[in-house]
Amino acid sequence: MASEAPPFWWEKADWRAWSLAPVSFLYGKISGRRLSKGKRVGVPAPVICVGNFTVGGAGKTPTAIALARAAKQRGLKPGFLSRGYGGSLDVTTIVDADHHRAGAVGDEALLLAREAATAISRRRVEGAQRLVAEGVDLIIMDDGFQSARIAIDFALIVIDSVRGIGNGHLVPGGPVRAPITEQMRHLSAILKVGNGDAADALVRQAARAGKPFYVASLVPQPAPELEGQSVLAFAGIADPEKFYRTVGALGATLVERRSFPDHHYFSEDEVADLIADADRQGLLPVATAKDAVRLAGGHRSAEALLQKLRVVEVEMTFDDPHAPNHIIDLAMAAYRKRRLADNRTAG
Repeated sequence: MASEAPPFWWEKADWRAWSLAPVSFLYGKISGRRLSKGKRVGVPAPVICVGNFTVGGAGKTPTAIALARAAKQRGLKPGFLSRGYGGSLDVTTIVDADHHRAGAVGDEALLLAREAATAISRRRVEGAQRLVAEGVDLIIMDDGFQSARIAIDFALIVIDSVRGIGNGHLVPGGPVRAPITEQMRHLSAILKVGNGDAADALVRQAARAGKPFYVASLVPQPAPELEGQSVLAFAGIADPEKFYRTVGALGATLVERRSFPDHHYFSEDEVADLIADADRQGLLPVATAKDAVRLAGGHRSAEALLQKLRVVEVEMTFDDPHAPNHIIDLAMAAYRKRRLADNRTAG
Protein backbone atom coordinates (compact mmCIF):
# COMPACT_ATOMS: atom_id res chain seq x y z
CA MET A 1 0.00 0.00 0.00
CA ALA A 2 3.01 2.28 0.01
CA SER A 3 4.73 3.86 -2.93
CA GLU A 4 8.20 5.27 -3.26
CA ALA A 5 9.40 7.42 -6.14
CA PRO A 6 12.97 6.62 -7.20
CA PRO A 7 15.31 9.37 -5.96
CA PHE A 8 16.75 9.86 -9.47
CA TRP A 9 13.39 11.23 -10.58
CA TRP A 10 14.15 14.38 -8.59
CA GLU A 11 17.70 14.83 -9.84
CA LYS A 12 19.11 16.02 -13.15
CA ALA A 13 18.29 13.43 -15.83
CA ASP A 14 21.05 10.81 -16.06
CA TRP A 15 21.55 7.44 -17.76
CA ARG A 16 18.72 5.89 -15.75
CA ALA A 17 16.16 8.37 -17.06
CA TRP A 18 17.49 8.22 -20.63
CA SER A 19 17.65 4.41 -20.68
CA LEU A 20 13.93 4.38 -19.87
CA ALA A 21 13.10 7.00 -22.50
CA PRO A 22 11.49 4.53 -24.97
CA VAL A 23 9.12 3.27 -22.26
CA SER A 24 8.44 6.83 -21.12
CA PHE A 25 7.60 7.74 -24.71
CA LEU A 26 5.00 4.98 -24.91
CA TYR A 27 3.62 5.91 -21.51
CA GLY A 28 3.30 9.51 -22.66
CA LYS A 29 1.41 8.48 -25.79
CA ILE A 30 -1.10 6.50 -23.73
CA SER A 31 -1.51 9.03 -20.92
CA GLY A 32 -1.72 11.94 -23.33
CA ARG A 33 -4.41 10.23 -25.35
CA ARG A 34 -6.36 9.36 -22.21
CA LEU A 35 -6.24 12.99 -21.13
CA SER A 36 -7.25 14.45 -24.48
CA LYS A 37 -9.65 11.82 -25.86
CA GLY A 38 -11.23 10.31 -22.78
CA LYS A 39 -14.97 10.79 -22.44
CA ARG A 40 -15.92 12.57 -19.22
CA VAL A 41 -19.30 12.25 -17.53
CA GLY A 42 -20.97 15.33 -16.11
CA VAL A 43 -22.49 15.39 -12.62
CA PRO A 44 -25.04 17.91 -11.27
CA ALA A 45 -22.59 19.93 -9.18
CA PRO A 46 -19.54 22.09 -9.89
CA VAL A 47 -16.31 20.06 -9.81
CA ILE A 48 -12.91 21.48 -8.87
CA CYS A 49 -9.99 19.11 -9.42
CA VAL A 50 -6.84 19.72 -7.39
CA GLY A 51 -4.09 17.84 -9.20
CA ASN A 52 -0.43 18.03 -10.11
CA PHE A 53 1.82 17.38 -13.07
CA THR A 54 3.76 14.61 -11.36
CA VAL A 55 3.56 11.51 -9.23
CA GLY A 56 3.97 12.37 -5.57
CA GLY A 57 2.89 15.13 -3.27
CA ALA A 58 2.89 18.82 -4.07
CA GLY A 59 0.35 20.04 -1.53
CA LYS A 60 -2.90 18.86 -3.11
CA THR A 61 -4.65 17.85 0.10
CA PRO A 62 -3.98 21.11 2.03
CA THR A 63 -5.08 23.01 -1.09
CA ALA A 64 -8.34 21.06 -1.27
CA ILE A 65 -8.96 21.78 2.41
CA ALA A 66 -8.31 25.51 1.91
CA LEU A 67 -10.86 25.60 -0.90
CA ALA A 68 -13.43 23.74 1.19
CA ARG A 69 -13.03 26.18 4.07
CA ALA A 70 -13.55 29.10 1.71
CA ALA A 71 -16.67 27.41 0.32
CA LYS A 72 -18.12 26.83 3.78
CA GLN A 73 -17.58 30.48 4.68
CA ARG A 74 -19.84 31.49 1.82
CA GLY A 75 -22.61 29.08 2.77
CA LEU A 76 -21.84 26.25 0.37
CA LYS A 77 -21.72 22.57 1.31
CA PRO A 78 -18.48 21.25 -0.20
CA GLY A 79 -17.56 17.60 -0.39
CA PHE A 80 -14.31 15.84 -1.23
CA LEU A 81 -13.89 13.10 -3.80
CA SER A 82 -10.85 10.85 -3.38
CA ARG A 83 -9.72 7.57 -4.82
CA GLY A 84 -8.81 6.48 -1.30
CA TYR A 85 -5.22 5.73 -2.21
CA GLY A 86 -3.56 3.37 0.23
CA GLY A 87 -6.88 2.03 1.54
CA SER A 88 -8.29 -1.45 1.09
CA LEU A 89 -11.97 -0.63 0.47
CA ASP A 90 -12.98 -1.06 -3.16
CA VAL A 91 -16.59 0.10 -2.83
CA THR A 92 -17.81 3.68 -2.87
CA THR A 93 -17.86 4.85 0.74
CA ILE A 94 -18.60 8.01 2.71
CA VAL A 95 -15.70 8.30 5.13
CA ASP A 96 -16.40 8.45 8.86
CA ALA A 97 -13.39 10.17 10.44
CA ASP A 98 -14.31 8.82 13.88
CA HIS A 99 -14.59 5.18 12.90
CA HIS A 100 -12.72 4.44 9.67
CA ARG A 101 -9.00 3.71 9.71
CA ALA A 102 -6.37 4.69 7.17
CA GLY A 103 -5.87 1.05 6.22
CA ALA A 104 -9.43 0.98 4.91
CA VAL A 105 -9.95 4.43 3.36
CA GLY A 106 -6.44 5.91 2.99
CA ASP A 107 -4.67 8.57 5.03
CA GLU A 108 -5.61 11.57 2.87
CA ALA A 109 -9.31 10.69 2.93
CA LEU A 110 -9.26 10.72 6.73
CA LEU A 111 -7.70 14.19 6.79
CA LEU A 112 -10.29 15.44 4.30
CA ALA A 113 -13.18 13.90 6.25
CA ARG A 114 -12.32 16.09 9.23
CA GLU A 115 -13.31 19.09 7.11
CA ALA A 116 -16.29 18.01 4.98
CA ALA A 117 -18.18 15.04 3.57
CA THR A 118 -15.68 12.78 1.81
CA ALA A 119 -16.39 9.98 -0.62
CA ILE A 120 -13.78 7.46 -1.67
CA SER A 121 -14.34 5.56 -4.87
CA ARG A 122 -12.31 3.81 -7.52
CA ARG A 123 -15.09 5.01 -9.85
CA ARG A 124 -15.10 8.75 -9.39
CA VAL A 125 -18.38 9.37 -11.21
CA GLU A 126 -20.10 7.04 -8.76
CA GLY A 127 -18.39 8.79 -5.85
CA ALA A 128 -19.47 12.21 -7.13
CA GLN A 129 -23.06 11.03 -7.48
CA ARG A 130 -22.95 9.77 -3.90
CA LEU A 131 -21.78 13.18 -2.70
CA VAL A 132 -24.61 14.92 -4.57
CA ALA A 133 -27.05 12.53 -2.90
CA GLU A 134 -25.57 13.64 0.43
CA GLY A 135 -26.49 17.24 -0.39
CA VAL A 136 -23.04 18.43 -1.50
CA ASP A 137 -23.19 21.41 -3.86
CA LEU A 138 -19.46 21.76 -4.64
CA ILE A 139 -17.23 18.75 -5.31
CA ILE A 140 -13.49 19.07 -4.72
CA MET A 141 -11.47 16.23 -6.20
CA ASP A 142 -8.18 15.41 -4.53
CA ASP A 143 -6.13 14.23 -7.55
CA GLY A 144 -7.49 12.58 -10.70
CA PHE A 145 -6.66 15.31 -13.22
CA GLN A 146 -5.02 12.93 -15.72
CA SER A 147 -7.28 9.91 -15.32
CA ALA A 148 -10.71 10.77 -13.92
CA ARG A 149 -13.75 10.09 -16.05
CA ILE A 150 -15.70 12.94 -14.54
CA ALA A 151 -16.27 16.35 -16.16
CA ILE A 152 -14.04 18.92 -14.43
CA ASP A 153 -15.16 22.54 -14.25
CA PHE A 154 -11.89 23.91 -12.87
CA ALA A 155 -8.54 22.10 -12.81
CA LEU A 156 -6.06 23.64 -10.38
CA ILE A 157 -2.59 22.15 -10.81
CA VAL A 158 -0.33 22.43 -7.77
CA ILE A 159 3.45 22.69 -8.25
CA ASP A 160 6.04 22.59 -5.50
CA SER A 161 8.45 25.47 -6.15
CA VAL A 162 11.45 23.51 -4.83
CA ARG A 163 11.02 20.14 -6.57
CA GLY A 164 9.12 21.32 -9.66
CA ILE A 165 8.67 18.42 -12.06
CA GLY A 166 11.94 16.74 -11.14
CA ASN A 167 14.02 15.59 -14.10
CA GLY A 168 11.12 16.40 -16.45
CA HIS A 169 10.85 12.86 -17.82
CA LEU A 170 7.64 10.88 -18.04
CA VAL A 171 7.00 7.79 -15.94
CA PRO A 172 8.95 5.49 -15.51
CA GLY A 173 12.02 7.61 -16.36
CA GLY A 174 10.74 10.49 -14.26
CA PRO A 175 7.75 11.67 -12.24
CA VAL A 176 5.70 13.39 -14.98
CA ARG A 177 2.27 11.79 -15.44
CA ALA A 178 1.46 12.93 -18.99
CA PRO A 179 3.11 15.17 -21.61
CA ILE A 180 3.33 18.67 -20.18
CA THR A 181 1.99 20.29 -23.36
CA GLU A 182 -1.12 18.11 -23.14
CA GLN A 183 -1.58 18.82 -19.46
CA MET A 184 -1.24 22.55 -20.12
CA ARG A 185 -4.10 22.38 -22.61
CA HIS A 186 -6.51 20.97 -20.04
CA LEU A 187 -5.60 22.77 -16.81
CA SER A 188 -7.45 25.89 -15.72
CA ALA A 189 -4.77 27.46 -13.49
CA ILE A 190 -1.50 26.73 -11.70
CA LEU A 191 -0.84 27.08 -7.99
CA LYS A 192 2.83 27.63 -7.18
CA VAL A 193 3.61 26.56 -3.62
CA GLY A 194 6.56 28.22 -1.90
CA ASN A 195 9.14 30.74 -3.05
CA GLY A 196 11.59 28.50 -4.90
CA ASP A 197 12.24 28.83 -8.63
CA ALA A 198 11.78 25.25 -9.86
CA ALA A 199 8.22 25.98 -11.01
CA ASP A 200 8.92 29.31 -12.71
CA ALA A 201 9.40 27.95 -16.24
CA LEU A 202 6.05 26.15 -16.05
CA VAL A 203 4.33 29.24 -14.70
CA ARG A 204 5.70 31.25 -17.64
CA GLN A 205 4.58 28.54 -20.06
CA ALA A 206 1.10 28.63 -18.58
CA ALA A 207 1.01 32.41 -18.75
CA ARG A 208 1.89 32.31 -22.45
CA ALA A 209 -1.05 29.96 -22.93
CA GLY A 210 -3.35 32.44 -21.17
CA LYS A 211 -3.64 30.36 -18.01
CA PRO A 212 -3.72 32.23 -14.67
CA PHE A 213 -1.54 31.29 -11.75
CA TYR A 214 -1.77 31.71 -7.99
CA VAL A 215 0.89 31.60 -5.29
CA ALA A 216 0.57 30.00 -1.86
CA SER A 217 2.67 28.65 0.99
CA LEU A 218 2.37 25.74 3.38
CA VAL A 219 2.33 27.48 6.75
CA PRO A 220 2.82 25.45 9.95
CA GLN A 221 0.50 26.10 12.84
CA PRO A 222 2.23 27.69 15.85
CA ALA A 223 4.16 25.19 17.98
CA PRO A 224 6.02 27.14 20.68
CA GLU A 225 6.82 23.92 22.53
CA LEU A 226 9.16 22.94 19.66
CA GLU A 227 11.34 26.03 20.05
CA GLY A 228 14.76 24.76 21.10
CA GLN A 229 13.43 21.19 21.48
CA SER A 230 15.58 18.28 20.31
CA VAL A 231 13.45 16.01 18.14
CA LEU A 232 13.31 12.79 16.20
CA ALA A 233 11.43 13.69 13.02
CA PHE A 234 9.97 10.94 10.86
CA ALA A 235 7.77 11.09 7.77
CA GLY A 236 6.17 8.70 5.32
CA ILE A 237 5.26 11.29 2.70
CA ALA A 238 6.33 12.04 -0.86
CA ASP A 239 8.84 14.75 0.14
CA PRO A 240 10.12 14.20 3.70
CA GLU A 241 12.70 16.97 3.31
CA LYS A 242 9.88 19.51 3.09
CA PHE A 243 8.64 18.32 6.47
CA TYR A 244 12.10 18.48 7.99
CA ARG A 245 12.49 22.07 6.78
CA THR A 246 9.17 22.93 8.40
CA VAL A 247 10.22 21.40 11.72
CA GLY A 248 13.48 23.33 11.59
CA ALA A 249 11.61 26.55 10.80
CA LEU A 250 9.59 26.04 13.99
CA GLY A 251 12.83 26.25 15.97
CA ALA A 252 13.35 22.57 16.73
CA THR A 253 16.74 20.86 16.60
CA LEU A 254 16.55 17.83 14.33
CA VAL A 255 18.80 15.24 15.96
CA GLU A 256 17.36 12.24 14.10
CA ARG A 257 15.49 11.99 10.78
CA ARG A 258 13.73 8.88 9.52
CA SER A 259 12.22 8.84 6.05
CA PHE A 260 9.74 6.22 4.84
CA PRO A 261 7.90 5.71 1.52
CA ASP A 262 4.82 7.78 0.78
CA HIS A 263 1.65 6.41 2.46
CA HIS A 264 3.81 4.01 4.49
CA TYR A 265 2.17 1.83 7.12
CA PHE A 266 4.58 1.45 10.01
CA SER A 267 5.38 -2.06 11.18
CA GLU A 268 5.51 -2.87 14.88
CA ASP A 269 9.29 -3.20 14.70
CA GLU A 270 9.65 0.18 12.98
CA VAL A 271 7.52 1.86 15.61
CA ALA A 272 9.37 0.14 18.44
CA ASP A 273 12.68 1.38 16.99
CA LEU A 274 11.36 4.96 16.78
CA ILE A 275 10.20 4.86 20.41
CA ALA A 276 13.43 3.27 21.65
CA ASP A 277 15.67 5.74 19.79
CA ALA A 278 13.65 8.72 20.97
CA ASP A 279 13.66 7.54 24.58
CA ARG A 280 17.36 6.69 24.59
CA GLN A 281 18.35 10.16 23.36
CA GLY A 282 15.66 12.12 25.15
CA LEU A 283 14.08 13.27 21.87
CA LEU A 284 10.52 14.34 21.16
CA PRO A 285 9.04 12.38 18.20
CA VAL A 286 7.44 14.66 15.60
CA ALA A 287 5.55 13.71 12.43
CA THR A 288 2.96 14.92 9.94
CA ALA A 289 -0.81 14.62 10.31
CA LYS A 290 -0.78 12.00 7.52
CA ASP A 291 1.65 9.86 9.51
CA ALA A 292 -0.45 10.23 12.64
CA VAL A 293 -3.67 9.01 11.02
CA ARG A 294 -1.85 5.94 9.73
CA LEU A 295 -0.71 5.15 13.26
CA ALA A 296 -4.18 5.62 14.77
CA GLY A 297 -6.03 2.42 15.54
CA GLY A 298 -2.96 0.32 14.86
CA HIS A 299 -1.01 -2.11 17.00
CA ARG A 300 -0.14 -1.40 20.62
CA SER A 301 3.24 0.13 19.79
CA ALA A 302 1.59 2.54 17.36
CA GLU A 303 -0.76 3.76 20.08
CA ALA A 304 2.19 4.20 22.43
CA LEU A 305 4.00 6.31 19.84
CA LEU A 306 0.90 8.43 19.29
CA GLN A 307 0.86 9.25 23.00
CA LYS A 308 4.39 10.63 22.75
CA LEU A 309 4.06 12.22 19.32
CA ARG A 310 3.87 15.91 18.46
CA VAL A 311 1.95 16.30 15.20
CA VAL A 312 2.99 19.28 13.07
CA GLU A 313 -0.09 20.66 11.29
CA VAL A 314 0.20 22.85 8.19
CA GLU A 315 -2.25 24.99 6.23
CA MET A 316 -2.17 26.15 2.61
CA THR A 317 -2.21 29.96 2.72
CA PHE A 318 -2.76 31.86 -0.53
CA ASP A 319 -0.78 35.06 -1.08
CA ASP A 320 -4.02 36.60 -2.34
CA PRO A 321 -6.66 35.82 0.31
CA HIS A 322 -9.38 36.26 -2.31
CA ALA A 323 -7.89 33.54 -4.57
CA PRO A 324 -9.90 30.58 -3.19
CA ASN A 325 -13.17 32.44 -3.72
CA HIS A 326 -12.06 33.44 -7.21
CA ILE A 327 -11.37 29.80 -8.05
CA ILE A 328 -14.79 28.76 -6.71
CA ASP A 329 -16.48 31.53 -8.74
CA LEU A 330 -14.77 30.38 -11.93
CA ALA A 331 -15.72 26.76 -11.26
CA MET A 332 -19.36 27.66 -10.70
CA ALA A 333 -19.46 29.79 -13.86
CA ALA A 334 -17.97 26.92 -15.87
CA TYR A 335 -20.50 24.55 -14.31
CA ARG A 336 -23.43 26.74 -15.36
CA LYS A 337 -22.04 26.88 -18.88
CA ARG A 338 -21.62 23.08 -18.91
CA ARG A 339 -25.18 22.49 -17.71
CA LEU A 340 -26.55 24.88 -20.30
CA ALA A 341 -24.67 23.04 -23.04
CA ASP A 342 -25.92 19.69 -21.72
CA ASN A 343 -29.51 20.93 -21.72
CA ARG A 344 -29.21 22.20 -25.28
CA THR A 345 -27.82 18.86 -26.39
CA ALA A 346 -30.59 16.97 -24.61
CA GLY A 347 -33.19 19.26 -26.16
